[in-house]
Amino acid sequence: MKFLITGGAGFIGSNYLHYVTEKYPEDYFVCLDALTYAGNYNNIKDLEKRDNFKFVHGDITDKELVDKLFEEEKFDIVINFAAESHVDNSIKNPSIFLTTNIIGTQVLMDACRKYGVKRYHQVSTDEVYGDLPLDRPDLLFTEDTPIHTSSPYSSSKAGADLLVMAYYRTFNLPVTISRCSNNYGPYQFPEKLIPVVISKALKDEKIPVYGTGENVRDWIHVHDHNVGVDMIVRNGKVGEVYNLGGHSEKTNLELVKLILKELGKSEDLIEFVADRKGHDLRYAIDSSKVEKELNWNRSYTFEDGIKETIDWYTSNTDWIDNILSGEYKEAYKD
Repeated sequence: MKFLITGGAGFIGSNYLHYVTEKYPEDYFVCLDALTYAGNYNNIKDLEKRDNFKFVHGDITDKELVDKLFEEEKFDIVINFAAESHVDNSIKNPSIFLTTNIIGTQVLMDACRKYGVKRYHQVSTDEVYGDLPLDRPDLLFTEDTPIHTSSPYSSSKAGADLLVMAYYRTFNLPVTISRCSNNYGPYQFPEKLIPVVISKALKDEKIPVYGTGENVRDWIHVHDHNVGVDMIVRNGKVGEVYNLGGHSEKTNLELVKLILKELGKSEDLIEFVADRKGHDLRYAIDSSKVEKELNWNRSYTFEDGIKETIDWYTSNTDWIDNILSGEYKEAYKD
C-alpha cells in the first residue's frame, strides 16, 4: 500500500515514520511537510536511505501541489499529522491555526475524494473535549464526550474533526479519527513542557510553570500513540472516533519536579508565572474502546518512558541546540 503522511517531519509524525518504514518494508510512505518552524528535516533525514520512503516539501493548504501529488502517487491511505499545535501560539495568532488545521484538512479530503483514497485518518487531540474538574478523578473523556473547546488551537482541531465527519456522512469518504492525550518522547520541539524543562534544567535556567502548576495532563509515549494510529488506520471501523490515552495523569508541577529529580537539579529552578488564558484544568482519556475493539495497549509505563525520554534529550543536546540556534532550518534545501 502507498501512504501519504502529512506533517511527517514534526514530533509525532517523524516518530510514526521511523516506526512504520521499518515495520512495513513492503509499504511505501510519502512524507509531505511544509517545514514550518516546528518541522525539522533532521528528524527524518536518515529515512531518505530507505527504499520505501520519499520526502516532499510542501503545504497541505496548497491545493495545486496536493492535487498533483495525489495524481502522481495514487495513494491508498492518507494520515494527517500536519497541524499547528502550540496553544500559546494560537492565542497570539489564531488565523494560521484555522488555515492549516481546517482548510488544510479540507484540501486533503477533497483530493482523497477525487482520487479514491481507501482511508483518510485524522490525528486529533483530547483538547477538543475541553477540560475536566480537578476534584472529579472519576471523570474521563470518552468518544461520546461533547466537544467543548477552550483555545483557538483546540477549536481549530475540533472544526477539522467536525469537517471530517461531515465528509463521511455527506460524501461517504472512508474516514477515522484518533484523539490522543499529551505525547512525550524523542524529537519533540523544545517549546512543549517536557523538552523545555529538560533543556532549561541542563543549563540551570529558570523553568516557568503556569499558575500554581496544579493543572493535570494525561501523558502517553509517542510510540504507544503511533502504534494505536497504525492499528486504527489498518483495522479500525470507518466513520469511528478512537481515544488513545496514557492512563498517566500528572500535575504540571509533579512532572517538573520529577524531571528535576531525575536530572539531579534543584527545585529552586521552578518559577511560577502568570497563568495561560483559558487554561484547561485536567485532561484524562478513557481508551477502553480501542483496547477492546483493536486490542491496543500501552507498552510504556510513564516511569520508564519519561526516564528514556530524559536520557534521549541529555544524549542529544546538539539536536536541541540546533533548534534553539535556528540552524535546523537549513537542514533541507529544495
